[in-house]
Amino acid sequence: MKVLVLGGCGIQGRTALHDLALDDQVTEVICADAQFDLLSKIAPFTNMEKITTKAIDAKNDADLLRVIKQVDVAIDLLPKEFAEPVNEAALAARVPVVNTNYMYDPGEMQEKTKAAGIAIMPECGLDPGIDLVLYGSAMRRFDTLTSIKSYCGGFPEKKACTNPLQYKTSWIWRGVLSSTKRDSTFIVDGNRVHIPGERQHDAANIHSVDFPGLGTLEAIPNGNAAFFTDRMGISDTIVTTGRYSLRWPGWAAFWRPLKALGFLDETPVPGLGDGTVSPMDFMDRFLAPRLTYQDDEKDLVAMLNIFEGMIDGKKMQLTSTMIIERDLDTGLMAMSKGVACSAVIAAKMIAKKQIADTGVLSPMIHIPEAAFLKSLEKRGIFVTEELTVLED
Repeated sequence: MKVLVLGGCGIQGRTALHDLALDDQVTEVICADAQFDLLSKIAPFTNMEKITTKAIDAKNDADLLRVIKQVDVAIDLLPKEFAEPVNEAALAARVPVVNTNYMYDPGEMQEKTKAAGIAIMPECGLDPGIDLVLYGSAMRRFDTLTSIKSYCGGFPEKKACTNPLQYKTSWIWRGVLSSTKRDSTFIVDGNRVHIPGERQHDAANIHSVDFPGLGTLEAIPNGNAAFFTDRMGISDTIVTTGRYSLRWPGWAAFWRPLKALGFLDETPVPGLGDGTVSPMDFMDRFLAPRLTYQDDEKDLVAMLNIFEGMIDGKKMQLTSTMIIERDLDTGLMAMSKGVACSAVIAAKMIAKKQIADTGVLSPMIHIPEAAFLKSLEKRGIFVTEELTVLED
């Protein structure tokens, strides 16, 4: 099996390379990126003999097609703006591809992908990804689902909270900033509620959850929860659904006044730098180097999914929890393990025809959850479940 990792030198990409190199059935891993200096970070503990480097310009369609044609399956870990050209190259090469970005509306891509006889699976990382596999599992286990609340977040262990924000970056800081402006659509008491990005951190939209082993965490609205219940075909029975980011308490109080003052605006400010720099650019470049992890500090990923509904005439609640920690021996971040391992597992399932469907696929519907969760466990990632009867 030959596998391509687009963006292989990024934080998530290096984790994917390491994971793939461990598999005896993977004969070659092509790492496609613009430069390869950061591969030295995984060389001491990775079978580098399996890894081939290919320099590409991701903005060049010919480059993308050239590398995708050489493999059995591709894993796209490039920024989300490259998803469309990567998918088009995959169609031209007739090679399946897995990526980790949201794809709310596949549009014509569904028909094109089926016509090409391949699978394109977006939303297959951590969040979205692992959570959606759990959505699908719950949908099949409950007779009727009435409530889905999904929480996920990456943040430092307590001893690594050495700045006032109590946060450090385990992925792209610009992406974190963008997520603080994300619109959300929830279902509350059976009605759709839209929360615009500028209101995301309002006190009225924030609540706390008690996460096992961590204590109190802050939950912030994050994304279109109703989209997924629509896709599952259960929105008519859903009374409540929401998707939330998790942070240590104080995150919303920090961002609320900064957003009100325009610190995340993307319009260039005259007189700031050469006149092309926006407040968002400043926040990105100024804070990013101040929010890095030291070699002896762990990032954590915490995920909590709570499903409620009816099973055999009883009102039941299924609670799924997961914690991932950074591996200090390798330096691989918890966030990168959650994202990259999920994409690798799905890509190998597609290449081995364990997932045989074609078209634009979804982790909710097409990933066999038992095999997927077992593969996560082999990587030290465990999902714990508790099924309880709710009182009337």
